[in-house]
Amino acid sequence: MTFSIATAAIVFALIFPVELPDKTFVATLVLATRYRPLLVWVGVTAAFLVQTVVAVTLGGLLARLPHAPVQIVAALMFALGGVILLRGARNADREEQEAEEEFEAKAAAPATGLRAVSTSFLVLFLAEWGDLSQLLTASLAARYHDPVSVGVGAFVALATISALGAALGRTLLRYLRLATIRRIGGSVCLLLAVITLVELARG
Repeated sequence: MTFSIATAAIVFALIFPVELPDKTFVATLVLATRYRPLLVWVGVTAAFLVQTVVAVTLGGLLARLPHAPVQIVAALMFALGGVILLRGARNADREEQEAEEEFEAKAAAPATGLRAVSTSFLVLFLAEWGDLSQLLTASLAARYHDPVSVGVGAFVALATISALGAALGRTLLRYLRLATIRRIGGSVCLLLAVITLVELARG
């Protein structure tokens, strides 16, 4: 297996703006108000590690299929992700409030140590299963035929977002509007869909 820093960096740059406005950030923020932020981060990143491994494994399997259908499916996934993010931008503030209330209820009981880690793991694992970033990670793994580099880039992006949510969540939300971040992420996804189709057309 080879590892490409360039591919990992590209994937990081693509996943970061897609996942930052998602429930992941809000969930980590809420959990960090209930438990020690470091314990929350450990639990959340463990959940992301499992999900990233599953995503790149699926993407690796898809990469073995004929090139054209894989590229078309990848382009469709990127386009779908872009539309979802752009359409959701207008309701970002309301969804943020709803997500906070949802995760506050799930993390109502105080916990320390391993219990705080396991609770954080379960909350994020269940909330993010089949999430947009996971689907995009699988698509990127299929597109680049490099599951290791894609997996590293995606995981580092997710771990970074969870660290920001645990340490600086409320502060960041004072300066960053989730609606704006969603528009940026949606635009990135649509651009990637176009690039994929252009590459396919060039053969």
